[in-house]
Amino acid sequence: MRGVPGDAALWFGVVAIGAFHGLNPAMGWPLAVANGLSERRGAAVAATFVPLGLGHLLAMALVLVPFALLSWLLAWQRELRIGAAGLVVLFGVSRLFYRRHPRWIKRVGPSQLLLWSLLMATAHGAALMLLPFYIGLCAAPAANASTGLFDHENVMALMGANLGTAVAVSVLHSIAMIGAGLGTAWLFYRWLGLRALRAAWFDLDLVWALSLIAAGAAALVLAAA
Repeated sequence: MRGVPGDAALWFGVVAIGAFHGLNPAMGWPLAVANGLSERRGAAVAATFVPLGLGHLLAMALVLVPFALLSWLLAWQRELRIGAAGLVVLFGVSRLFYRRHPRWIKRVGPSQLLLWSLLMATAHGAALMLLPFYIGLCAAPAANASTGLFDHENVMALMGANLGTAVAVSVLHSIAMIGAGLGTAWLFYRWLGLRALRAAWFDLDLVWALSLIAAGAAALVLAAA
């Protein structure tokens, strides 16, 4: 993991996307509100975000960790960043034409919540959106000055470092998602209520698709610079 000041913008992007995910109703905060109102206690709202957060974290790690294990490919980091950013743009375009949003809210158990969070984060391309940021934070293996080949020990060391970066990105992003989602759920549970939730139910799929395209386009510009 690099520690240069320029990486601060990439880490900020990880946190900002996490907060956006937390605000997206599809990621589960209405279920937290429903559980809190059903059990008539605020602790149920926070407890719902344990499986939701774990499912989201798992969805991030399932995409990012394999890339860390393949970090020797980062010798072609620029090409990979362009390709990953292109995939984000294409996925965002696809979301413009295929938008489905759940219209029901009911109380579900922790295991179902974890599965819900995992599937929704995967289906919405949440980890894919982070991929250009993750690749930008990783270090590419250095070639041996005399042979021009990659040194095995150096590559293995970088693989371990990049695996740590994948875990750090996944955890930091999920914490931001939980914070934003829990804050929104608590606002509706404590002050606005289920009636306001029904009246104010909104669909972020269009904003989601446009944000994917914007994030991918920004990553393309940064990678091509």
